[in-house]
Amino acid sequence: MSNILKRLETILQQRKQDDPTASYVASLYDKGLDTILKKIGEEATETVIAAKSGDKTQIIYETADLWFHSLVLLAQQDLSADDVLKELDRRFGLSGLDEKANRTK
Repeated sequence: MSNILKRLETILQQRKQDDPTASYVASLYDKGLDTILKKIGEEATETVIAAKSGDKTQIIYETADLWFHSLVLLAQQDLSADDVLKELDRRFGLSGLDEKANRTK
């Protein structure tokens, strides 16, 4: 996992203990899962809009926001980026169509 992801995960875990009035991330944790999910939805939409515009700088900016808020969700759920990276690694060598067909429902 990249050093940036590890640094972010450390900070996101620390923010669980912080005052929600003094930390944006702590305020997200304090407001709960629905607020975090809403923020991810907003960031996903903004990423799509940026991609449609073709503005590479905006695509990077919005994708960073989307990834960040996804990391907040993972931390809130006591998961890590490494958990996601392991799943991506598991999928190497699999056809995307086969992987999707074999998912448990």
